[in-house]
Amino acid sequence: MTVTGAHQDATGITPGGWWWWGRRRGAVLDIGLAVVSAAECGFEGVAFADKAGLPAPVGVLFGLMVGSVLLVRRRWPIVVVLVSIAVTPAEMGFLMGIVGLYTLAASEVPRRITAALAGMSTVAVFVVTVVRVREDVAQADVGQPDFDPSGWYVPTVSVFMTLGLNAPPVLFGLYIGARRRLMESLRERADSLEQELSLLADRAEQRAQWARQEERTRIAREMHDVVAHRVSLMVVHAAALQAVALKDPQKAVKNAALVGDMGRQALTELREMLGVLREGATGAVPSAGSGGSPGSAGSPGSAVAPVPLAAVGRAAAAAAEAASEDGPCLDALEELVEQSRQAGVVVELTVLGEARTYAAEVERTAYRVVQEALTNVHKHAAGAKVVIRLAHREAEVAIQVENGPSDAEAADAHLPSGGNGLVGMRERVLRLGGVFVSGPTDGGGFRVSAVLPVGERAA
Repeated sequence: MTVTGAHQDATGITPGGWWWWGRRRGAVLDIGLAVVSAAECGFEGVAFADKAGLPAPVGVLFGLMVGSVLLVRRRWPIVVVLVSIAVTPAEMGFLMGIVGLYTLAASEVPRRITAALAGMSTVAVFVVTVVRVREDVAQADVGQPDFDPSGWYVPTVSVFMTLGLNAPPVLFGLYIGARRRLMESLRERADSLEQELSLLADRAEQRAQWARQEERTRIAREMHDVVAHRVSLMVVHAAALQAVALKDPQKAVKNAALVGDMGRQALTELREMLGVLREGATGAVPSAGSGGSPGSAGSPGSAVAPVPLAAVGRAAAAAAEAASEDGPCLDALEELVEQSRQAGVVVELTVLGEARTYAAEVERTAYRVVQEALTNVHKHAAGAKVVIRLAHREAEVAIQVENGPSDAEAADAHLPSGGNGLVGMRERVLRLGGVFVSGPTDGGGFRVSAVLPVGERAA
């Protein structure tokens, strides 16, 4: 619970400090006012004792006790105002009345109570002033023929004196109380906005972290698709080259040429992807606030800690975008199948429906599904026959890659497997809103099926 200054004045509740004071300055101020008020009331108590027929020390002691009530004005402002009203007929406690009315108006006491007490104080001061002015007029020398105070002088002077004593402290107290409540409201609003901004910043950081992780995953998937298939074919051709090197030199030369071509293609694709990453990271450094040129981003001490993370995210997005625009499409499926055939795999490609052009992301995903399925055949089903079916439908394109059992006589290339191929295919297809199913067949082979929406569904 937030305790405002106005709330402290009304209830005396403070988060700490001396008694009901929150700060030492407030305690010093109230003690000083109480001392001055006690001195005033003690001095005025002499006249009160004389009029009441009491000994002067009694009047002084009474005045000191009354004036010291101002010490509790912050905790009990109503008590201070009531005491000042009670001693008004004794013509003492004017400072206590002024300060009490100001404190009451500035506090969180209900306005109806403030108005009632201010009205009572005004009436009491007015009555006492009327009596005092009449006495002064009666004792004064007013023998001038043109001066008659009985009709207008006494009430006019009494009204001005009453308003002069009561109106300024009440109005000023109301202003200070309203200003204090406004400042507290603004402070609470600022704290709330700060908390909201902090929460939004945390959420933005989480989203940025998720986006960076997503882009890293996408780039890792791209590099896996680019490198794994080419290298798998290279290993298969190298094994075939080793087997026929002495028996059929011409076929060995052909296989060696194929290995070289595939290696060059893998290096070219890998270099293009790394080039996009490097350009994206270089262009992202200045925007991160380092203030340096792109060429100086790698120098010691020239980059701040958040820059590499931001650069990775932007570079990943640039790489994924470039891959989406320049990546393979369905027209390259025949070339992909031919590469596997050259490696000795029996591959049958069947296309159903009228071929047409799809969005780059759809075609690229379909191509990668076939590519990864063929890579898995090279890794896990050496010598198996592969059947690829591509169906062009009205609102979707379907791909199915099915292979039979591995040929026991075929040489196993002993290719390593990271277990991420099927996971990557599933993520690609699901990201486009498609359906992906994979699993073994009854004949001992393996089947991969994917259905990709096109048009508005894909978007």
